[in-house]
Amino acid sequence: MSQASALALAQAWFERLERLLASDHAGQQSELESLFEPQCFWRDMLAFTWTIRTFEGRDAIAEMLAACAGRTQARAWQIAEASHGPNDLIEAWFQFETAAGGGRGIVRLRGGRCFILLTTLQSLRGHEEPSGVRRERGTVHGVVRGRQSWFERREAERARLGREDQPWCLIVGAGQGGLALGARLRRLGVPTLIIDRLDQPGDTWRRRYRSLCLHDPVWYDHMPYLPFPDHWPVFTPKDKMADWLRAYADIMELNVWCQTVCVSASYDDHEGLWTVQVDRAGELMSLKPAHLVLATGMSGVPRMPQLTGAEQFAGSLLHSSQYRGSAEWAGKSCVVIGSNNSAHDICADLWEQGAQVTMLQRSPTIVVRSESLQKYAWGPLYSEQALADGITTERADLLAASWPHRLMPGRLQPVYAQIEQVDADLYEGLRRAGFMVHLGEGGSGIHVAYMRRGSGYYIDVGASQLIIDGRIGLRSPAQVSHLEARAVVLQSGERLPADLVVCATGYGSMTGWAEQLISHEVAQRLGPCWGLGSGTSGDPGPWEGELRNMWKPTAQPGLWFQGGNLMQARFFSLFVALQLKARYEGLPTPVFEGLN
Repeated sequence: MSQASALALAQAWFERLERLLASDHAGQQSELESLFEPQCFWRDMLAFTWTIRTFEGRDAIAEMLAACAGRTQARAWQIAEASHGPNDLIEAWFQFETAAGGGRGIVRLRGGRCFILLTTLQSLRGHEEPSGVRRERGTVHGVVRGRQSWFERREAERARLGREDQPWCLIVGAGQGGLALGARLRRLGVPTLIIDRLDQPGDTWRRRYRSLCLHDPVWYDHMPYLPFPDHWPVFTPKDKMADWLRAYADIMELNVWCQTVCVSASYDDHEGLWTVQVDRAGELMSLKPAHLVLATGMSGVPRMPQLTGAEQFAGSLLHSSQYRGSAEWAGKSCVVIGSNNSAHDICADLWEQGAQVTMLQRSPTIVVRSESLQKYAWGPLYSEQALADGITTERADLLAASWPHRLMPGRLQPVYAQIEQVDADLYEGLRRAGFMVHLGEGGSGIHVAYMRRGSGYYIDVGASQLIIDGRIGLRSPAQVSHLEARAVVLQSGERLPADLVVCATGYGSMTGWAEQLISHEVAQRLGPCWGLGSGTSGDPGPWEGELRNMWKPTAQPGLWFQGGNLMQARFFSLFVALQLKARYEGLPTPVFEGLN
């Protein structure tokens, strides 16, 4: 099929959709049958629902449209491009308008009917970002008596914030999530303050173990507005990442209070305001934001096991979040409990420093070589070749978002089947060493496991070969019975000498921070953050089809969660910022609450 034919078919479909949305029958099943396949998906990011939802099947779409089509006033659908691809799918990119602002999306058609539709709100009418032709002048030419310089204005703003001027939005956490959202809110003119307990923005990276590098490639990791320069390494060392985030906060003119601990937070339903007690370098202060964002990463409170005999252990007992790496462990006996990314990285770091290290694997782990992951999984969207093919970061993000979570296992199974064949030597070696390795439920790989439970995998950057060669000791499966003064005793009865025990045992849900800062009752009302409700290990049902509580309104008014990797910080920060900006300006934001 020619591009012109694909474009004509897509245009005809949107004309039918626009007529339906403008009619009084937008939610009627009979009207949808000619537009949508029986098994169809509509993923909406704010444009229709003012939340992030995926609707599966005509019944769900009908219910949403019956509630949302009239107030959304979607119109002016314009096809930007269309192509005919595999499986007889027509893929079209489009723009549209709603009562709130401008949107963008992707549709996939088959036989004249929709299989997948993505709609995203990209801007608010009358509140567009001051970029391009809207950029500020920065000065008024001429001689103005008593004018303040840019530096003086910034210093005055900093001095007033939290005292004369209250932040409308308070973000807890100055890692990539908090800074990305802060940058977007700054551009939109929303008074925002970011606080962090550490010394500088990005120190959450700087304080990690010395050998840590990002496992995601550079094309996947850009921050909003300020991409890495084209000489940046493919995999960013953690201190280099920390330096970049510190510079990012300065360049984007973000208001950040470091050495500031959030002590407690309570919400007044009548006032619609939070009272947040903070300790700023020893000074107790009370802030009164309308909205509170927990941007403390996708992980919650470190999950530290209660090991029998811990009080008798004479060595060092740490959670992986506390491990920094040091030459002091050279020649010492070290045990690492766990077998996911952090456990492998810490074992490799200890081995490099001359320690005798043993990994205790408790359950099977997904392992994929970094090179294979880049070539077969990330590469088509995030790579130099993708850029050469015209797939920019923004385009890649929308393409990735256009596939609903329900379909991702099936889409990724062939990818990991190919990886398993290409890297057969790796998997054979690991199994021969006694390591329990798999490629996820149904062979669906790392991405699906990450979305379901945020753990359970290792992106291999060298530690697997150390295990295969026996240079990292392995006990698998292994469970700890108890600790002695200088040993870890396994349930099998084996006694492992230990000067250091690192528990790479993961983290709880982000709602753990809400429980600590706000209350147990609020945490219970929120439920877990992250996970899709797939009913698989670590991701109990019911099925939601989107990450729970992330980047959208929660059961607690004025409380938001902004977490995830760098790509998610970049992409989803736009939608959190638009939701907050709309509320700041008093615009209607009717959140669709159906399908409970």
